[in-house]
Amino acid sequence: MKPALISLAVLALTAAAQAAPTLPAPNFPTYTSAADVQTRCDADLKGAQQRVQTLERRKVDKGWLASYDDLTIYLEDHQNPNDFILNVHPDKAVRDAAQACSLRWGDFSSTLGQNEKIYRGLQKAPKADAIDAELVRLASGDFEDSGVALPKAKRERAKQILDKLNELDQQFNKNIRDAGTRVTFTEAELSGVPESVWAKAKRDDQGRIVLGVDYPSYVPVMRSAESGEARERMWRAKTNEGGQANLDLLAQIATLRGEYAKLFGFDNFVDFNLRRRMAKDGATATRFLDSVTGAVNEREKSELQELRANKAQHMGTPLEQTTVQRWDASFYSERVKLQKFSVDQNAFRPYFPPQQSLQFALRIIERVMGVKYERIDNKLWHDEAQTYVVSDAASGKPIAQLYVDLYPRDGKYNHAAVWPLRGSATRVGRTPAAALVVNFDRNGLTLDEVETLLHELGHAVHVDLSKTRYAATAGTKVVPDFVEAPSQMLEDWVYDKKVLKLMQEVCPDCKPVPDAMVDQAVAAKHYGKGGLFGRQHLYASYDLALHQSAKPEPLPLWAKMEGATPLGYVPGTMFPAGFAHIAGSYGAGYYGYLWSLVVAMDLRTAFAADKLSPDVGKRYREQVLGQGAQKPAPELVKDFLGRDSNSQAFFEYLKK
Repeated sequence: MKPALISLAVLALTAAAQAAPTLPAPNFPTYTSAADVQTRCDADLKGAQQRVQTLERRKVDKGWLASYDDLTIYLEDHQNPNDFILNVHPDKAVRDAAQACSLRWGDFSSTLGQNEKIYRGLQKAPKADAIDAELVRLASGDFEDSGVALPKAKRERAKQILDKLNELDQQFNKNIRDAGTRVTFTEAELSGVPESVWAKAKRDDQGRIVLGVDYPSYVPVMRSAESGEARERMWRAKTNEGGQANLDLLAQIATLRGEYAKLFGFDNFVDFNLRRRMAKDGATATRFLDSVTGAVNEREKSELQELRANKAQHMGTPLEQTTVQRWDASFYSERVKLQKFSVDQNAFRPYFPPQQSLQFALRIIERVMGVKYERIDNKLWHDEAQTYVVSDAASGKPIAQLYVDLYPRDGKYNHAAVWPLRGSATRVGRTPAAALVVNFDRNGLTLDEVETLLHELGHAVHVDLSKTRYAATAGTKVVPDFVEAPSQMLEDWVYDKKVLKLMQEVCPDCKPVPDAMVDQAVAAKHYGKGGLFGRQHLYASYDLALHQSAKPEPLPLWAKMEGATPLGYVPGTMFPAGFAHIAGSYGAGYYGYLWSLVVAMDLRTAFAADKLSPDVGKRYREQVLGQGAQKPAPELVKDFLGRDSNSQAFFEYLKK
């Protein structure tokens, strides 16, 4: 959920699989053309309308909640494959057709969210136990947030706004996905960058190397290019991704959200949006962010002075005349880590080939959670996309599916994320599925990238090990300021020597990471904490401020807030134009990354003695992951830890 972003649409699968072991659920549909997308869209929407009408007529008795959940299952199986494929399909015509269909599904969803008959059915439905009661509570909140209880005129305006927000968010992401941003360099300008990054890249008619701003290109240039001019060009290209068009879209999005909140009697979208989350309101979220700032502020300034001194030494300039620019931060941070801790992230690539790294990450989950992953031959949206059947190790029973798309390509979602493809529903024997989408260097992963892989796999595991009665409360459908915790918890596993030795189980020919390199990485991971958390604080604070503004102006607000940070704002740049998280589902909720991290570090304390403990892993699987959202998040944590969650582990970590 990255930063991952995460947009967490639920996807589902419709045709049969081909190879042993047998897929525990229908396979992902093959989209052959734009016309195929259109045909499916027409039929699937017609089927959805029919099922809504059937539910409206159904008697509200003890089976009504199951019928309501059957509608959720239908939507997973027919809407969500479309909403996922627009992010990954290699054919632009298919992606565009899927986006057009997604807008039609958005219209259906906003209409459904205001369906008074179904809402009244939820209120009247008999509840057998706490799980039923929680489903009713959560579903009722969704209907109310969609405007079902508003007066007619306000309800109609709410639907108009929801449909427009869906359209604007999709266009925002499309502008990034289809931008095709390219930056050219001479070989001399790429001095210091591993040759594997650019040796096979395309050349322009002047013989210059052409690179995209995908992570396998962007990160090595920013960390390793000796040329400040080269780093600056790459940084500006990435920072301005989305352009003025997306700044305009973000202003519209924030303005419409503000209007939407006022329909419900709230002064701003933040308080409206947070009222059902762990934070409850904007004031609580702001106080939390302020507590983080107090812990990292001086550290960030101290780190910057160290980077400045390193740049002065490197460039041979007087310290008082040396300024660290935005495009310098990663480069000089890597130099400091190399000098102080002998840590070079690129040095880890030979130890972590991409496919074997995936197998390594899966092996960790196998050991801790008591499951088994088996790859099968299967035709998906791209020849390199992979299918895994997830089985319970004790029983051998298939319990879930995992799809993986490892490498970058034009038109593909260009960050790292997991889509919860379908939710579990034990009442009908329904098994879950998730899709892991990343963009890794084919030459190998840095330790940071292995950490990212584990983070995203944590989301997939949350989906796939869910064992809930209802699909409507499955997996990652927890409150947004908890959803990142299970993925953030696993990030720390890559720094454990015992864990790293599992690499030899999946890749006997891979050289083991030397213990000394691990020790150095552990020491170095604490360096740069000030800048890292300072940046996350800025993102979260900006998100809250933008959505509390009476007249949102994304770029002036960003320039003011970033300008107040130690590195300042660079005139002419427009970071918010690429801030897709807040244009989408993390809008007025980005603070949740830091909030979830507090919970994640508390969860880790249970694994302190042994990160591979199958006993602790079993409890975690059953008491946290398996419960999905059928219990409130604070109860899940309390059940697992045997106490209420606290922030002690997080603030102790900040002090190290």
